[in-house]
Amino acid sequence: MELGLRGRTVLVTGATGGIGQALARAFAAEGAKVGLAYRTGREAAEKLAAELPGGGALAVRYALDEAGSPAAAVAAVEAGLGPVDVLVANAVRRGRRRPPGTPFEDVPPREWEPVVTANLAPVIRTAQLVLPGMRRRGWGRIALISSHNVRDGAPGQEFYGAAKAGLHGLARSLAWDTGRDGVLVNVVCPGLTATDGVLRDLPAPVREREIARTPTGRLSTPAQVAAAVVFLCSAANEGITGESVTVAGGR
Repeated sequence: MELGLRGRTVLVTGATGGIGQALARAFAAEGAKVGLAYRTGREAAEKLAAELPGGGALAVRYALDEAGSPAAAVAAVEAGLGPVDVLVANAVRRGRRRPPGTPFEDVPPREWEPVVTANLAPVIRTAQLVLPGMRRRGWGRIALISSHNVRDGAPGQEFYGAAKAGLHGLARSLAWDTGRDGVLVNVVCPGLTATDGVLRDLPAPVREREIARTPTGRLSTPAQVAAAVVFLCSAANEGITGESVTVAGGR
């Protein structure tokens, strides 16, 4: 299947994490030029950029908690690689879980407001920055990476879940605004994914319990998540917009 991504410019935020790296590799494999947005992992991002085929990759800094960072990152990518055709909003600020025994209502705003703001506001702003060019060219794709917490919930993750749920509302409404201009907007919701961090940090009994509850009998891989995102962000996708696609092995 021809995906029509060769020569397109893709901006992937959170590009140094497990899913982010898989996204970057998958787009590069289709011939896209990839902007790798990182917060602190400059060396990792630059190393990945050097490894991607075609030489069309660029590492740029992108901080969710710095108001000017989205504009600086988009400007750097467009100066180095060309106008952004595809935005994949993958960067995340998880925050700490609400401590057991602490009621939801006792969590002070200074702890939860940064989590809600950082996981939603920069996505909106980055989309605002890349959309004008997409509209002018009559083609664009935006993928917002959500979380299984939105679907399943998780103890102590109310604020993070609320922010990620906002991405679903954003995509549903933004699809109405951009669809006639050739810009499609979707959400991809990974389940528990076998990243290096999950395999290293998640206790084995918890991991096995999740696998037992999954129809495929295994955790999804970052490459499987990336495959769904690449399709939704490709020219092969001509009519899927405003949707939420779950990649969780049937969960």
